[in-house]
Amino acid sequence: MASVQPPAASRELSNPPSDGVSNLRFSNHSDHLLVSSWDKTVRLYDASANVLRGEFMHGGAVLDCCFHDDSSGFSASADNTVRRLVFNHGKEDILGKHEAPVRCVEYSYSAGQVITGSWDKKLKCWDPRGASGQERTLVGTYPQPERIYSLSLVGNRLVVATAGRHVNIYDLRNMSQPEQRRESSLKYQTRCVRCYPNGTGYALSSVEGRVAMEFFDLSEASQAKKYAFKCHRKSEAGRDIVYPVNAIAFHPIYGTFATGGCDGFVNVWDGNNKKRLYQYSKYPTSIAALSFSRDGRLLAVASSYTYEEGDKPHEPDAIFVRSINEIEVKPKPKVYPNPPA
Repeated sequence: MASVQPPAASRELSNPPSDGVSNLRFSNHSDHLLVSSWDKTVRLYDASANVLRGEFMHGGAVLDCCFHDDSSGFSASADNTVRRLVFNHGKEDILGKHEAPVRCVEYSYSAGQVITGSWDKKLKCWDPRGASGQERTLVGTYPQPERIYSLSLVGNRLVVATAGRHVNIYDLRNMSQPEQRRESSLKYQTRCVRCYPNGTGYALSSVEGRVAMEFFDLSEASQAKKYAFKCHRKSEAGRDIVYPVNAIAFHPIYGTFATGGCDGFVNVWDGNNKKRLYQYSKYPTSIAALSFSRDGRLLAVASSYTYEEGDKPHEPDAIFVRSINEIEVKPKPKVYPNPPA
């Protein structure tokens, strides 16, 4: 197969996973990057130095990962386990288990808890300070209407997106029931949900080339601001070819956001002004995951075939780290016409 050159401002990380990338995340404290993969590993990279710092083997495909701090993190595995990873010692232990593959893991700094979502239709909260492998680390179990596909946190708010287009919104300070129960405003299966950095709402993507911009405030004025838009699609021979939108990542400084699709493109959007700011050159294959670094200078891109078109020859899995130019992510000021003389 002919080699596809990565886009110009991207550099490829050495020692990538040997099978599909399920997620990647930058640390909130450094340029360390955590990568989970279907090859049963979690890898820790120093993205700036392009060095693999550590590797953890699991008993099944790893479907998600997140940082606790620069010395430890957590993973969600298809072997039904939630694991704690201690980077400096290269050690891991089982924090707890679900009854089916664990799809999502998040760490809440406000609650001091690990939050996991599984295909067993349960959301669980864990206290990572508990004794290794003891169920007493389990803070609570919260049944969901369907299998959990994506989670996102902002402050004390947790958004849970499940199969069947359900969206549950929780306040972590009172998990007895959801604050709000919603249905996705998109017609097709949810692929990713990510909260706005300013805490006012969330973006939701679907398998059908659309993104919905939603707001938590239920007032008429706030709900009037919500909208959805088409992306990651093209016209060919008079028909629309539509690609799943696998990934959403918000820029930590400007609040603009990037989307990644099965078309191999990464687009950057200004949600407030409803405009696309930038489209990067096409990556070798599907975009499986995206993450901005804590200062917004870097964007990690997982170019990893997601089998939307079945088992076919595809480019090898790769992770690119792109240096971000401000012009690509900074909203453009609105230009108002001069008033008449």
